[in-house]
Amino acid sequence: MRMKLRFLLIGLLLGSGSLLNAQPFINDVRAFARMDSLQPPTEKGILFIGSSSFTRWKDLEQWFPEKRIINRAFGGSTLLDQIRYVDRVVYPYNPIQVVIYCGENDIATSTSINADTVEHRFKQLYQLIRSRYPRVRISFVSIKPSPSRASFLSTVIDANKRIEQFCRSSKKTDFIDVFTPMLNADQSFREELFLSDRLHMNEKGYLIWQTAIAPYLQNTQSR
Repeated sequence: MRMKLRFLLIGLLLGSGSLLNAQPFINDVRAFARMDSLQPPTEKGILFIGSSSFTRWKDLEQWFPEKRIINRAFGGSTLLDQIRYVDRVVYPYNPIQVVIYCGENDIATSTSINADTVEHRFKQLYQLIRSRYPRVRISFVSIKPSPSRASFLSTVIDANKRIEQFCRSSKKTDFIDVFTPMLNADQSFREELFLSDRLHMNEKGYLIWQTAIAPYLQNTQSR
């Protein structure tokens, strides 16, 4: 009897683990819902979504004090994760603009992920947002050159070029280049922009992002 009970408990634990794996980042998404229930975010704001480069920008609102900013990025996420949760991290907020930083983790997960795959995933996310909000501005922040991921640099460059071409040919769509100013003149990495992990940025890196992103942000004061 005890043996049967033990196997039953193991089965339940494995089952719950499989369920959790089937819903990556679900705890982050649920946390957003809890935050919203306690303090509903402003409508007609500028919504930032994506991976850890936005998640770690803890005081994002203070970097753009004249804008109504909503940060719903969750670290480690890929474009597939943004697609999976678009109805929970984009649709509830009725934004005037969606700013996206994502794709870097897609490339780093496997050498089999090429630029074509990243472009396709971005277009899927784009269409999901555009179908719900046909007049909203969508701005893609280019994939950054991270020193710790130097082996993926050629794929990053190719993916950026493909997404830039799509953005330039689409209405109410921006491609924001942070890749170029994050390299030296000789195209080497600017190590001083990164933390010791050579992946996540320090304040110097975010200063570059602030300068690059600010001109593209919509006016939220009169809305």
